[in-house]
Amino acid sequence: MAGHNIPHFQNDGGHRVIEVGVKEFMCTGASVPFDHPHIFIDMGDENEKVCSYCSTLYRLNGALKANQTNPAGCVFHVKAA
Repeated sequence: MAGHNIPHFQNDGGHRVIEVGVKEFMCTGASVPFDHPHIFIDMGDENEKVCSYCSTLYRLNGALKANQTNPAGCVFHVKAA
């Protein structure tokens, strides 16, 4: 499976807020089999956005890189079959 260029984030910890370093990304909900449809989120001119499926609030943190989150561990990685 090819990798993806758009960062994907998940919320296995049930966090109310996840800080990310990008304004465009995909939310996957939680890890398989508890994920939801992977949806594209664009914050636009805002600095935060709520996922319409899992209600996670994503907040922009300019100090983070595209592959970092606060709390740590919320970056989704495709697992090889």
